Amino acid sequence: MKTRKIPLRKDIVTGNMFPKKDLVRVVRNKEGEVSLDPTGKKNGRGAYISLDVKVAQQAQDEHVFEKAFGVAIPASFYQELIEYVDHQQARQELFGER
Repeated sequence: MKTRKIPLRKDIVTGNMFPKKDLVRVVRNKEGEVSLDPTGKKNGRGAYISLDVKVAQQAQDEHVFEKAFGVAIPASFYQELIEYVDHQQARQELFGER
C-alpha cells in the first residue's frame, strides 16, 4: 500500500509549512489584479496564507502582498481576506473541515 504525500505550501506571512487544505491562495493575474483563490486553480502568481485571522491581520499590517506581488492593494482586499479567513477558521472549528 502506497502512502500519499500531503502537498505542503509555505505561509507567506509566517514562513511555516502547512498542508494546502489549511491555507488559502491569493493570486495576482496578468492585469495586476489581486484576489482570493479558494479553488487554488486561478491563473497567475500565487501566494498562500494560513487560515488564521491573526496572520491575515499581520499580512495587512506588514503589507505582505504588496511586497510579494509588487502592486498596490486596497484595504478592501485585506478586509475581504480577513472575513474569508475568519469564516473558514470558524468552519474548521465547527465541522473539522474546510
